[in-house]
This record gives sequence, C-alpha cells and structure tokens, in this order.
Amino acid sequence: MQSTVTPTHCPYCALQCGMNLTPAPDGTVEVSERTDFPVNRGALCGKGRTAAAVLAPGVRLTSPLVRDEGGALVPASWDEALDRIAAGLGRTRAEHGPDAVGVFGGGGLTNEKAYTLGKFARVVLGTSQIDYNGRFCMSSAAAAGIKAFGLDRGLPFPLEDIPKSGCVILVGSNLAETMPPSLRFFTELKENGGTLIVIDPRRTKTAEQADLHLAPRPGTDLALALGLLHLVIAEGRVDEEYVRERTAGWEDARAAAMAHWPEYVERITGVSVPQLRETVRLFCEPESAMVLTARGPEQQSKGTDTVGAWINLCLATGRAGRPLSGYGCLTGQGNGQGGREHGQKADQLPGYRKLDDPAARAHVAGVWGVDPDSLPGPGRSAYELLDALGTDIRSLLLMASNPVVSAPRAAHIEERIRSLDFLAVCDVVLSETAVLADVVLPVTQWAEETGTTTNLEGRVLLRRRAISPPEGIRSDLEVLHELAARLGVEKGFPTDPEEVFEELRRASAGGAADYSGITYRRLAEENGVFWPCPAEAEVETPGEDAGARPGGEAPAVHPGTPRLFLDRFATPDGRARFVPVSHRATAEEPDEEYPVLLTTGRVVAQYQSGAQTRRVAELNSAAPGPFVELHPRLAARLGAAEGDPVAVVSRRGRAVAPARITNAIRPDTVFMPFHWPGEGRANTLTNPALDPTSRMPEFKACAVRLETVER
Repeated sequence: MQSTVTPTHCPYCALQCGMNLTPAPDGTVEVSERTDFPVNRGALCGKGRTAAAVLAPGVRLTSPLVRDEGGALVPASWDEALDRIAAGLGRTRAEHGPDAVGVFGGGGLTNEKAYTLGKFARVVLGTSQIDYNGRFCMSSAAAAGIKAFGLDRGLPFPLEDIPKSGCVILVGSNLAETMPPSLRFFTELKENGGTLIVIDPRRTKTAEQADLHLAPRPGTDLALALGLLHLVIAEGRVDEEYVRERTAGWEDARAAAMAHWPEYVERITGVSVPQLRETVRLFCEPESAMVLTARGPEQQSKGTDTVGAWINLCLATGRAGRPLSGYGCLTGQGNGQGGREHGQKADQLPGYRKLDDPAARAHVAGVWGVDPDSLPGPGRSAYELLDALGTDIRSLLLMASNPVVSAPRAAHIEERIRSLDFLAVCDVVLSETAVLADVVLPVTQWAEETGTTTNLEGRVLLRRRAISPPEGIRSDLEVLHELAARLGVEKGFPTDPEEVFEELRRASAGGAADYSGITYRRLAEENGVFWPCPAEAEVETPGEDAGARPGGEAPAVHPGTPRLFLDRFATPDGRARFVPVSHRATAEEPDEEYPVLLTTGRVVAQYQSGAQTRRVAELNSAAPGPFVELHPRLAARLGAAEGDPVAVVSRRGRAVAPARITNAIRPDTVFMPFHWPGEGRANTLTNPALDPTSRMPEFKACAVRLETVER
C-alpha cells in the first residue's frame, strides 16, 4: 500500500471538495483537509470526512455474486459472472432485438466510465435504451438553459463570484445540509454587504441564514417568478437597453408575466404582496445579482418552465452574461454534469451533442470507427425506461444507481425490476437494487481508481488513485472491456482511464462541452479546467517548437472558460431567448381525500438513496432513519405527538415514519427525506408525472393524507 499523501476529491456531491488521502498501516485511509482547492478551501462535511469508511472490506462488496438455483446470491468467479452477464444480455438481444436490452447509469460515474457506458450501449448492444439517474437531478434546468442561452452548464461562473454579487436569490436549495462547505460563499456575500433571499416552503438551516425568506406553497415557484417579473415591469425596473441589445422574444414573455399580477400570485403561492415587492427591490437595486435554482423548482412536472421563468427575470433585469450576475443551477450529484455531457443520457452523444443531429452522429461515429447509421436513435428517459422494465425491456445492465429507493413511485419500479428476465448490477455495495440482481459485480471506488469528474461550476477535475483495491475487485472500465469482448467487440474499450479520456477529448472536440484542450497533465498541475476548452485557442502565441506550425508558431493553450456568456450567448445570433411561460397547477393537487402536500429532500448526514452513507456508523448516528416533518397545527388535527409513528398515504402507496413537529414548515405541507428503504421509503409516495421537455418526475409535490399508526 502506498504511504504518500494523495490530493484528490470527495466522491459525493457536485462540489467535489478537495481532500487529501493517506493510507494508514492498519489498512484504513485517513481523510484530511486540502486547503488549496478553491471550492471548499479545506472544509469538509460529515459525509466527506467519513468517505473512506465505505472502502473497508466489511462494508463493501468483495466478490462477484450470482443467483443460484435456490434463488440465493452466492460468490462466484469473475469469469462465471461475466459469462452470465454476456449470455443474459446477448440472449435478450437475439430473441427480442437490441432495444429489449436496457442500460441505466449513475451520476457518480467518472467521465471516463459514463462515456464508455454510453459507447457500450450504442456500439456493443446497439440499444437506444440508455439513461441515468442524473435525469432526476437537474434535467429541467438543463432544458431551460439550452432554450434560453443555447448551452447548459450548472453554473456559468465559479462559486468564488457569489460573495462579490449584490444579491442572490436561492430557489429551492438547502445548501446548509446538501452542500455544507458551499454555505461559506453565501456567508461572505452577506459580510460583503450583499443580500441573500431564500425561497423554500420550509424554514431550513439555509433559510435561517437569509435576509429574506419566502415560503411558497410547493409547486408554485413558477407563479412566484412570474409575479416578480410582473412587478419588475410595473415598477419600471426592466433594463431596456440590455433587453434590446442582448435578447430576443421579450414582448411575448412580457405579456405572459403581466397576466400574473401580485394579488393573484399571493393567492396561488401564499407569499404576501409586500414580500414580493421587497424581493424585487432587493434584487434590482444592486449593480449585480444572481438567481440560483436547485431541486425545489426543477423536480416538478413544469420544472423547465419554472426555471425558464427565473431566467426571464434575470434577462429582463440585465442579470445574465454580465460580471457577478447570472442564472445558475446547483446540480447535486457528484458527476451529474459530466455524466450527461458524454453520452449517458438517452438523447445525447459525447461533447453534449444531440443524438438526432446527423453531423454529431458522423463526428462521434468517426471517433468510434463505426458507421453513423449503425448508431441507434434517442431512447426513453430515466423513469420511462424503468417503467418499461419487464415489458419492452427484458434485461438491464445497471451501474452506480439504486432506483428501488431513488425512483418516483418506487414500489412500482421495484415490481418492474423484479419482472425482468435478467438484471446485472455493478456497484461498490449490495444496494437494495443489487439484492434483486441475477449477477452483482463488485467494482472499484473513488479512492482506488483515477478518473475525471466535472463539478457544478463546469470545472473538470482529476480524482487520483490513492490506494489499491482489494484483491478480486475490478473497475467498471474493465467490466465493460470484458463484456464487449464476450459480445463480439474486441477493440475500442480500453481499461486505462487516461486512454479513455484521450478518446473522449476527440469525441467532444467541437461540441458544446468541448474537452479537447484538457489533459490529465493539465489537471494534475491545475485546480481543474473549466469547459468549454478547445484544443487550441483562437489567438496563437509564439512557441518554442518552430516546427509546430508554418511560420514557427505553436498553438496557444486554451485557458478554459470559467465565465460563460460575457460577450455573447451560445445561440446562432448570440442573443439570449426569452421563453414565454404561464403558471399551471401541479400534476396532483390536494383534494378532500388527499388534502396535504408532500415535498421531499435530503438531510445533512445522508446522501441520495443512502446506499453508501447508511453503512457509516457516524452518519447513521446523526441521521438514523426517516421522519415526517409537520406543522404543530397539522399535528394537532391529526392527534400526533413528537416521535409518534405517522402514515403518509398517496395514490401510489403508504410510508410510515416518526413525526417531527416544527414551526419551520407550512401547515398545509409535510416533508420527508428520501434516503431510506422499507416502510419509511418516501419515494413510495412520489408522483412520476413528467415534465414534457426534460422528462423530470415531480418529486417535489404530490397530494397525501396523514393517518395515525398504532404500535
């Protein structure tokens, strides 16, 4: 085992905080501060500090597992396990066609693995049926960003710009619990005289830091944004010169906003007219301001329009494409950004190219050495893919995801997974989904492999291998290499991550997410490189190698692009697009039978489906299980006391968890965290109604009723 200190990055959220890893003589790994990384400056949350605990042999998978004739998962050799997977996928393809085989990935995969998984699905399996759990993360913001700006990147500026802005509106994000090290940027914002406005139906730990907290009814963020824009117009705060010179489509968006007058918006949202006016004043008076959205407004059946309305507010006030101003999305998953940029998403090819674009298909097919016509077209989105399991899709290869806990309408999705002819799972732990598999492969973890990720700023980072994996563990790249060979494709699936990245560079070249100017060497020497970063800068500088180019000039190294849109937007004419939107109700409004709204989210000590964090004693001690957060008035009507078991019932199922009674939530709303399986599984309840553009499910609002439970 190595004994040196290895600088690397946390495996959890999209901050990708810098940390140092040091192997200890007893076989454990010590996590310590790494102060040189600008995103966290040494700070780590509890998940980051304990991340190495999941590396322990007693916690993680250490051998392939196959299902025996008695139905039990038993240890097997790698050859047997890989042979079974190849046979299962191959048999389905031969009997039912390539689209009967599905592939489901994860936002925790490195860029190299996400790229290779997409290539494997399309080149080896020939299936269009591939998507990933990042669809559940920020797809609505991505869709809205592309409509408005022509390009989607979580933040179009680095986090370090936030404290220098005049005002930040944070919509539907509880950073104090989901990304704790980032809260310092907002604390510094206030110390510098800036204003923080938090919009959330709960008075979260983040909302407690705000200068102004608005608590709208879940599912009404769209009306709220439109009401603010109405006031901007009515009060003469539109930046007319900016709108004229840098945007298009204003008149239609203006007309839509004017239909949402303040008193009407107050009735819909529950946010008072004085609060609406104060928000507009605080946002418009400084020279610079930002709007940052997260899952709250995005995980709705109208999430794309909702984010679009917040973008319209930024455009109308000249708060986009200017220093210290703009719209950004706080993506959640560790590599949710890079995971979709390079081919894991149903409709995209590497470099953020569209799968239905003939030029994009030709470029990527050329890199892959295949006929463009052999590439399948766009497939189903994540929930639609999962919903088709056992019917149109008969076999599934799943990597780094746990949909039995994380998918909406989770009990139904569990049934669909159980109905598959064949399921293979690659994971580091035996998740609730892996338990249902025919074959489970144990794969390397973040500290045991080198690879790149892309954080929420669009900063491409190098995660370095710090320790060797236990004997018998293989990487996802090795798995895909072996499966490709067994399915008849001997070349094109290297196991060395740097070799894969070199191919990814070529495949992304010229695309929206151009990584061609990024190398492992640069990433090792720099604190990340922001995409787009083409292989050559437009301006050439004299180089030492006189033979590099005619005239003795070497290509200039592109510095990367920390700040997007300062000169022009990524649209054909360089102008941002207003998209007219109007308020509409959630897909499932409360009624007599289901009179309360449920919203879901995370807690600081657990992460996503909890598959890894629920195996860490320190984190379980801090957050041992699910709960139902409800207002004292609602608890009194129900007759529930603190800690009493409460049943939350929706049209899709029933979940039971202890009551947590607090004034920090609206009386018409209950909250549940979604990290746990079993009877407290929040996603048993959630509504899979999909946004028509992004195909994002409506996790954030569904109608429920509450019942007391006898124990």
